[in-house]
This record gives sequence, structure tokens and C-alpha cells, in this order.
Amino acid sequence: MRPKSVSFIGLGRMGSEMAFNLFSKKFAQASDTHFVICDAIPDASKSFCETFISQFPGAKIGIAATPEEAVLASQTIITMLPSSPQVQTVYAQANGIIPTLRSLPPDAARNTLCIDSTTLDVKIARDVAADVLLTGADIVDAPVSGGVTGAKAGTLAFMVGGTPEGFILAEPILAYMGARIVHCGPSGAGLGTKICNNLILGVQQVAVAEGMLLGQKLGLDPAVLAAVINSSTGSCWASSVNNPVPGALPEKSPPCERDYEGGFATALMLKDMGLATDIASESGSPLPLAHAAAKIYSEVLKSQPELARKDFSSVYRYLSNASAAGTKVAFGELVSVRK
Repeated sequence: MRPKSVSFIGLGRMGSEMAFNLFSKKFAQASDTHFVICDAIPDASKSFCETFISQFPGAKIGIAATPEEAVLASQTIITMLPSSPQVQTVYAQANGIIPTLRSLPPDAARNTLCIDSTTLDVKIARDVAADVLLTGADIVDAPVSGGVTGAKAGTLAFMVGGTPEGFILAEPILAYMGARIVHCGPSGAGLGTKICNNLILGVQQVAVAEGMLLGQKLGLDPAVLAAVINSSTGSCWASSVNNPVPGALPEKSPPCERDYEGGFATALMLKDMGLATDIASESGSPLPLAHAAAKIYSEVLKSQPELARKDFSSVYRYLSNASAAGTKVAFGELVSVRK
């Protein structure tokens, strides 16, 4: 059944929504398709299966205990993992994807496609891809933009790196989960694009938090200020969609309206900022604002660890609390302004 089966490994906030969209839309198109899920947390797999079957009775969905089982069951494997160490584990270690591909008959390996949507170190991704290609299988890196909201709505943007042939194979699968799919270049190009995008986003979110906080200090209504910003030159996604101030977007529901739940975790944004600064150091590209923003996100987690899993727009809460405590933030470090 491998040709009619799809495996999805990694059921975090993003992965679970992506897998649900992929499986539900593919099931509607071809009810004889088999689905397999795999996660390091068994309860996450069990819960996903129960939810999916309750909404799609008759769907053929099973749980793989290891990546090896997922590869043996399916010709198409999608991975959505936290970062570089997990990708190395799932792909390269015992019971992983690459050793299993090596054990398959040549034709079975050649007909296998791996899609990795993890945001990770570009060099590690290229090394993993090279090892996958040596087995005869194909692989693309396909990190996403759009957050949990986009994953749930099926409107993600995929930035794809890999061979033209790999992109052609991956595009119709990614279309079940996203609205925009761009081939950015060879292996690693999708990740490079994503890292640059998140570098900009991370800096913008801090700037929006600063501007919104300053506006309230000046007595401005957050909704009025946001409306002006979003129709002026300060407009950006961090303000118009992910504004960090409750009540600033009365017709929308950003994470701040849910105590910053359900968005892109602050810890993950710090990880992505680290990927950007690391690769910039290797390439000699100056990133003064990225380094400052990374220090701020790092201080957020250090001083308010409960924000690690909250949406990264909660940096506003950190700055607001710093202001209330009589401190200021200079290049990411708290400095007392009260004597």
C-alpha cells in the first residue's frame, strides 16, 4: 500500500494542523488513501487519530511508533519537527528515515519522496538531503510562513528548496496545506528564505511592541493607533495581523486576545533568530538589529519563562512589565531608570 499511503511525522502546534488539512483534503479526493502519523509523544498520535476518525469515519489512519515504520508504510513522508537535533534524530539515527531507505529495494527507495518543513540549520539540512538523495529517494526542504493560524486555515506559504523534479513531486502535496508554494532554488534555499523572512518578522514584532507601548504612554487609543499604522508606512504583518495589544484589532483575534496562546512560540522565534545570526556570522553579513532583537527575546525567556510557549508578540508584555517596574531595555538588556 506504500504508493497509496502518506506519513506525517511531528504533531506539534503546526504539524497537527498541517496533517489534518492534508489528510482531510486528500481523503475527500481519494478515500482509499492510507494515512500514518508518528510523534515522539504517543498521546499526541492517539489524540490526533481519535479526532480525525470522529470527523471522517471510514478513514484509514494508523500510528507508527518510529520513523522506520512510517517509511515502510508510506511512499510520501512529511516531517515537521522542532529544530536541527530532532531532524538529525528522525532522519539519520537508528530506526530513522535514511537507514530505512537504504534497506528498501531500489525501486521502492526511488519512488519515495521526503518533505521536511522544519526550520533548521541550513548546513544540517543540506547534509541530510545529500544522504537521502544517495539512497535514490528525493527530498525537498519546505519551511512555512503563516503560523498556526495559516496552518489551520490551509493558507501557509511554502518556501521550497530542492531539485526541479523534487519540487514538481512535492507541489501538489503542499497545495493541500498551503496557498502559496515557491521554488526558491536548490537544497537549502527554502530554509535560507525562511530564515531571512523570520529575521525580518522578529525585528518587526519588537518594533511594533515598542511603538504600541509608546503610543499608550502618550495617551493614544490602541485601536486608533493600530488603524493609522496599518494604513500608513508602518504597516506590517506584525501590526495588522499579529498586533500585540488586546483591543488593537477589534475585528480580528490575534494571540494577544487569548493571553498570547495559539501563535508562534517565543522560544521558536528565538531559535530562528539564532539561526539567522549564526549563518550571518559564517557569511560575514552584518545583523545589528537581529542581534539586538535576539537579546530581547532571550531576556523575555530568562525573566518570564512562562512566555516561552506563548506567541512571540508577548514581547510586548515583557516591555510593558519592564516599563511598569521602572526599567528600560537597552540593546536587549534591562537597565534601571529609578534611583
